[in-house]
Amino acid sequence: MLILSATPLVAQDLVFDIAPVEACIRANGGEACAGKAASACMEATPGGGTTVGMGGCLDRERAQWDGWLNTVYQQLYAKLAAQDAQIQSYAPKQAEALRDMQRAWIEFRDAKCGYEAAQWGGGTGAGPAAVNCHLHATARQMLYLQSSQLGH
Repeated sequence: MLILSATPLVAQDLVFDIAPVEACIRANGGEACAGKAASACMEATPGGGTTVGMGGCLDRERAQWDGWLNTVYQQLYAKLAAQDAQIQSYAPKQAEALRDMQRAWIEFRDAKCGYEAAQWGGGTGAGPAAVNCHLHATARQMLYLQSSQLGH
């Protein structure tokens, strides 16, 4: 007798493409772009609607936004540090203020997303809820820093 069992969805089984987010950003979609690739991934991946599938798709997009955030942050920090070096010593240091704000934002993001996960009372939805929160918070922060960088 042959027993077939469902194999768990693993990361390499995900049908993920960041293109929907990139197209949305190019069209100036702003915060509405966050989650588009994860949603498409959930629809395209067999088992994408499961807790594991949702968490995997959301985490793939979160990682993309996190990479973009790190790039924008590093560029902005370098730009502000160079400006700080050219101004008189009594002026507030913008690069330090940026660093302090980013560190505080990370603590806030983690606490906020921990709270969102806690609302699931230990249920299986807590994981995807936390990752979804991280994805959207990270997207919002990246767009904020990007707009700050363009404003200078």
